[in-house]
Amino acid sequence: MNALAAAMAGPEPFDLQQQLGRRPRLLIVDDQPANIQALYQVFAQDHQVFMATSGAQALQLCRDKQPDLLLLDIQMPGMDGYEVCRQIKADAELAALPVVFVTAHSDAEAETRGLDMGAVDFISKPFSPAVVRARVRAHLTLKVQSDLLRELVFIDGLTGVYNRRHFDERLAREFQRARRQGSSLALMMIDVDYFKRFNDRYGHLSGDDGLRRVAATLKAQLKRPADLLSRYGGEEFACVLPDTELPGALALADEMGAAVLALGIAHADSDVAPSLSVSIGVAALRPHGPLGPSELVVAADEQLYLAKSGGRRRASGITL
Repeated sequence: MNALAAAMAGPEPFDLQQQLGRRPRLLIVDDQPANIQALYQVFAQDHQVFMATSGAQALQLCRDKQPDLLLLDIQMPGMDGYEVCRQIKADAELAALPVVFVTAHSDAEAETRGLDMGAVDFISKPFSPAVVRARVRAHLTLKVQSDLLRELVFIDGLTGVYNRRHFDERLAREFQRARRQGSSLALMMIDVDYFKRFNDRYGHLSGDDGLRRVAATLKAQLKRPADLLSRYGGEEFACVLPDTELPGALALADEMGAAVLALGIAHADSDVAPSLSVSIGVAALRPHGPLGPSELVVAADEQLYLAKSGGRRRASGITL
């Protein structure tokens, strides 16, 4: 029995809501409100359901609401379901979104075309509510499992936060999203003060343990699921903060600095505190003109340099 059949045949392998930290998000797309209502009744109790009546509206909701699965009709005026699916699979930000066609088409040719375009399933109308629920549950389970496995590739082995590779990819995506939505994006560069001296005095095992504790503390200060902390390299961390202006980012930087200091990890060779501390550079912008992610990194790094040259154990920031 394959994973899809197993998920449909028996209990869920794990609690989807627990794994996601929220109710699964579904987007139902159909130009007939009655069809949307029928599916809404099936899923409203234990899913967060969004609805669209056109292909263009569906694509916008995919980007804005980031659903976990798309239930998509084929026959729609203007942009049909096939074209919606094609554009989703061609978009790096959306390509992993599972697409399930729910349509009056029942011939093999239509189903084959949909699956060839990247859909994960094809359900013909009229449908059985129990079967639709089971198949959606199965595909959500597979997506969550796949996301968990894929995420392991992006985790730093020492600290348990995201690694540089994931930071680079995520920053690029958030930058494009901020440009598209006209929102602000902030970036922090965080450096552990006098960390080489710490290693020299206490040894690398203590240094590794210190980095782990600092990373966990920095991550614990983040307020929203979209905020991202990663290990940038050595004793340096980076934090991507979508929809954040400079004052909010600086306030969070102060909280992070205080939380790290409160750990009380003794550092006898520090010139700024009796325990481990951090310096933080912050840059924020609303993407415009030729500016790209690299300019944001450079600006945050320059602010980190100012924080360190200004005495360390502090934050410095700029709006571009």
